[in-house]
Amino acid sequence: MELEITGYNNFFKMKGILSKRNLDVFKNEFKNVFDRLDTLTISIENIEWMDKYGVDAFAELHYEALSKNKKMAVIGLGCKELYEHFKSSDVTNTQSKSFTAA
Repeated sequence: MELEITGYNNFFKMKGILSKRNLDVFKNEFKNVFDRLDTLTISIENIEWMDKYGVDAFAELHYEALSKNKKMAVIGLGCKELYEHFKSSDVTNTQSKSFTAA
């Protein structure tokens, strides 16, 4: 399954698989997003699977939010790999400020 990203204002829904093969879709959609938005919410409820490149892309987006003092929330239970990354990484102290898992 391919990756689909739909959005309205600051809320985006992702569906499919996020992998190295389609990472450009993710990066193009969220390129300079924090220049336009102060808060960003991404639903991953319909993400079937994400490889390490997808997880890394989310981590980069998270670090961009932190560096620009913006808020980023990821909602949905679609991808345990992403949540496990943020639980086990060094961003645990900043997680409650800018990365919300619901």
